[in-house]
Amino acid sequence: MPVWLRDYSWRQTAAAVYLSLPLRGVRATSASIFCTEQYLKVSIPPFLFEAILYAPIDDTNSTAKIGNGIVFFTLYKKEVAMWDSLTLPNANKEKLQYLRENAVLKAHEKAKEETEAKKVTKQEHKKYALEATMKLEEAERKRIEDLKEKERQKVTKELELWKKQQNDAEKQKGVQRDEELPREVEKLKVKKKEKGNKTMTPNEGVSKAGLKPTKGHGSCSIFSENLKEEQLPAPRSAATIKINFTSRVFPTALRESRVAEEEEWLRKQAEARRTISADLSELEDLKEEEKNPDWLKDKGNKMFATGNYLAAVNAYNLAVRLNNKLPLLYLNRAACHLQLRNLHKAIEDSSKALELLTPPVPDNENARVKAYVRRGTAFCQLELYTEGLQDYEAALKIDPKNKTIEKDAEKIRHLIQGTTQES
Repeated sequence: MPVWLRDYSWRQTAAAVYLSLPLRGVRATSASIFCTEQYLKVSIPPFLFEAILYAPIDDTNSTAKIGNGIVFFTLYKKEVAMWDSLTLPNANKEKLQYLRENAVLKAHEKAKEETEAKKVTKQEHKKYALEATMKLEEAERKRIEDLKEKERQKVTKELELWKKQQNDAEKQKGVQRDEELPREVEKLKVKKKEKGNKTMTPNEGVSKAGLKPTKGHGSCSIFSENLKEEQLPAPRSAATIKINFTSRVFPTALRESRVAEEEEWLRKQAEARRTISADLSELEDLKEEEKNPDWLKDKGNKMFATGNYLAAVNAYNLAVRLNNKLPLLYLNRAACHLQLRNLHKAIEDSSKALELLTPPVPDNENARVKAYVRRGTAFCQLELYTEGLQDYEAALKIDPKNKTIEKDAEKIRHLIQGTTQES
């Protein structure tokens, strides 16, 4: 049962009241002080002090100091005036009980208001931080685009200069050909003339007068024969051959595909894209683009690339709440949990991703391999090597040419063999 502390001293000025409570050898480490506008309660086991003050005080700016065996209060008055006494005079039990309950109720209301104000301030700070991050990213993106544009202009100028040099070289070659062509024609005429002279030279025992041109079908001279030999056929006319291919979403050929499973996978992906939960209270303060799960996924990927895994998890969490049918959200969040050593959560997200990556088709092979490897990694870090090896072997069945997965699976087999020999 508490002992009421009656031995206290106080003094005042027009603006403040100074109250001193002696501790009488009691350590004040467990002191509990409750103060409102007109109610003051101090609990220092086994002592208890309670006072209904004469007039309201400013409980926000008032102070209490504990030291040298006393508790010293500085209570600032709301109205500048001198008090007749420290406590309210002539107050019966009912009035004291009412004032006490009213003081506690006001304290609860004030605490609730402060909590709400802190919550609003926290939301404003988060929103401001997000906007600041987006502005920085926008500035960085603009800087990168400017660099790309400058590089493109530079490459374009170099390409135009190269084209100009090529055109000048072609023109130079054309001029040289035009200069060499008459010489070649002249040489050809000389060769024809020499060949004709050789043909008309008389053989042994035959005189020049005996050579007469014949008439009829074979009356063409040797010069006309040479001209016929030089006549070339006209080039063939160009044509275009059209080849039509069957339109395909997946990389495999239609004859090698499983049409029913592929159509089911495409249908599930289309339904997942249309499924968005729009009744979340967090969406009220977000911009339209921030309500897009794909935008949040890209945001999480950027955070993951910079090593900010907690922020990436928050982005994926909101994206999952918006749309819980996209397997890549769970797959990427599992990678974050692996980095944060949240191994059980990594297993849950990898299993959920594998559940959504059905039916197995070529379009989701890469995602299924990642899901098996991440779940197997989490199992191995939990020293559940048998389960981890099963996931790695499942990944190898999908991608048998992956040497990295094959090496990791071999290491797990050695670990299992070592554990078995030790036992």
